[in-house]
Amino acid sequence: MAPRLKSLPPRLAPMPSRLGTVAPANRKEAETQRTRQRDQDDPSRKLYNSRKWRALRDEVYIRDNMTCQKTGVILLGKHPAPNSPVADHIVPHRGDPALFWDKSNIQTVSKAYHDSQKQREERARW
Repeated sequence: MAPRLKSLPPRLAPMPSRLGTVAPANRKEAETQRTRQRDQDDPSRKLYNSRKWRALRDEVYIRDNMTCQKTGVILLGKHPAPNSPVADHIVPHRGDPALFWDKSNIQTVSKAYHDSQKQREERARW
């Protein structure tokens, strides 16, 4: 017969998580706050919501045949799917309008690639 857990000393009682948990509602609020702060810190972020950017992005998607230029995956997913397309600046624009709007500086990549490998490369570079 297995020993009962009630007989264990109190010091072995479950400890609360040190990481804590975030309720889904709070997670969304935190994401919204991060986005607002990022937009305040970098005014060029607002350009991504412009009609001109969306038109340029769509031109790049068509030019690249909706195919990830790094992995070769065909991008048929809808955001936030891993196989959804992302228009990625090859050389980070860092607020430079000439680099931001340069069509030859933009490539189509998958969201999975952009959110993992590309971010690691950029962090290592800067």
